[in-house]
Amino acid sequence: MSYIYVIIEKIMSRAKKDLFDPEFQQLAALCKALSHPARLSIIHFLAEQKVCMTGNIADQLPLGRTTVNQHLAELKKAGLILGEIEGAKTNYCLNGNTIDEFKDLTSKLLTHIETCC
Repeated sequence: MSYIYVIIEKIMSRAKKDLFDPEFQQLAALCKALSHPARLSIIHFLAEQKVCMTGNIADQLPLGRTTVNQHLAELKKAGLILGEIEGAKTNYCLNGNTIDEFKDLTSKLLTHIETCC
């Protein structure tokens, strides 16, 4: 019985999310992906590199490799970073298109807030 309740709840919450402006949905998804300090640190680190990073990002963070890989997967799923496998290593870099979209969406929202308050 509780399993069915969980499925129904997921369907209902997904439908409720669809009632909102697509830009808000997109911004919320990007904010969710950035809502952990480790992910912000990864974004910051990749931005400092100014090139794709080949090597282990886990060496730059106070976290284990498995945990860092999970955070990288979330950032990649949101489209904030790109990861290309080359041999035994993966090259990671920021996805400039998604970063620009995030800046635009955030700017629109903040401008709206600024003009009304």
